[in-house]
Amino acid sequence: MRTYAQNSLAQDALHLLTDLQSCFKEKLTDVANSSDKLTNNSISTTMPFKSVDWLRDEGKHGGGTRFEAVEGGMFNRASINVSQIHYEDSPEKHYDSATALSTIIHPKDPLSPSIHMHYSLTILKDGSSYWRIMADLNPSHFNKDDKEYFDQTLKVAAKDHYSEGAKLGNQYFDIPALNKRRGVSHFYLEGFNPKNEDGAAFTNQFATKVIDTYIDLLSLHSVNIEQPTEAQQQKQLDYHTLYFYQVLTLDKGTTAGLLVHNQNDVGTLGSLPSHINRDQLSEWEALSPEPIKSLVTDLLAVLPKQTSCPITTEIKAELAQVIRAFYQK
Repeated sequence: MRTYAQNSLAQDALHLLTDLQSCFKEKLTDVANSSDKLTNNSISTTMPFKSVDWLRDEGKHGGGTRFEAVEGGMFNRASINVSQIHYEDSPEKHYDSATALSTIIHPKDPLSPSIHMHYSLTILKDGSSYWRIMADLNPSHFNKDDKEYFDQTLKVAAKDHYSEGAKLGNQYFDIPALNKRRGVSHFYLEGFNPKNEDGAAFTNQFATKVIDTYIDLLSLHSVNIEQPTEAQQQKQLDYHTLYFYQVLTLDKGTTAGLLVHNQNDVGTLGSLPSHINRDQLSEWEALSPEPIKSLVTDLLAVLPKQTSCPITTEIKAELAQVIRAFYQK
């Protein structure tokens, strides 16, 4: 049986993030169903997401629920996860609880941008707490209007925090070895605990504005979906490979999640797209500095030897083991 944190701030954060999760899922479902009607999709479904529960220590220390996109709809991969892990009964842990909403949406349409968001509240043993706030737009095909709209939303929603968040976001998603950056519009606040502002209220209004903007973008693109060309599909596959590389070799949140426990490996890697370009990843192996090069070598060893390489549930579980073993070594 799943248990929950007793701290009132953690409880409030869980209610807030669960409401955001439900809102985002419902709005994505509306867009997916509208898109199915426009394209006469024979695999149309009114339920493009399925619910998956997972537990930490059989629920003793919490767990989470994520909504995963079902195959055959408008999403290549999509995951909307809310979790609450708590160690209020474990004095040896450095924090009491961590409550988070993490989501990545990869549309199937190459011209529709992906989005990543993360909002979390961590409460430490001394009673102090802080928010972590992330939002970034990740298109495989650059669209100037999409970027400007998303940037403007970040500026309005973040208010006085925009400059700091944009600077840290650009740094976080930078990939120096490849001279590339994942995504085109970034925002990231770490250790956010404003003195004259309600962190939960800020997170709620910021996340709501970002969600509404992304739904607008996805809706606009879904109206004009056409059969993608081979070149468009290839460019999307290459972008998905860049996403894969950044998440598995540079993303601190993903790495930390895999090192702390092995009870939700598939969920922790739920953001990975359905396929990547294995040949492209092999080329980047040679460009990667140590120790990242060794990690990429280990990742390649468990991937099927196909140019368009599927990232199945079983492969995600193997990748998680490789990453954990690499850092432990």
